[in-house]
Amino acid sequence: MAPAARIVGVKPVQIGIIGDYDPEYAMHRATNAALEAAGRGLDAGVDYEWVTTDSIAPPDDPRRLTRFDGLWAAPGGPYRSLDGALTSIRFARERDIPFVGT
Repeated sequence: MAPAARIVGVKPVQIGIIGDYDPEYAMHRATNAALEAAGRGLDAGVDYEWVTTDSIAPPDDPRRLTRFDGLWAAPGGPYRSLDGALTSIRFARERDIPFVGT
């Protein structure tokens, strides 16, 4: 991701994209572009990371998601792990973390 212009002293928003990134899938590329555009629009920056669904599926510990300010369930299923996707939804809901599902 290209760094966005940022207001000095403002921490970029950290977004975890829950999904199994495929560069051939236009919607995945569009998701990246949307977050990059949002960062430019905010002048504060948006950093994002794709989190594979199988890396948060039980018995893996979903607490690795706590470092994100918000989570986005990416378009383009099926996910490699539906359990992982559902775990991320439950994790966000139970901790009042902003969550978008597309």
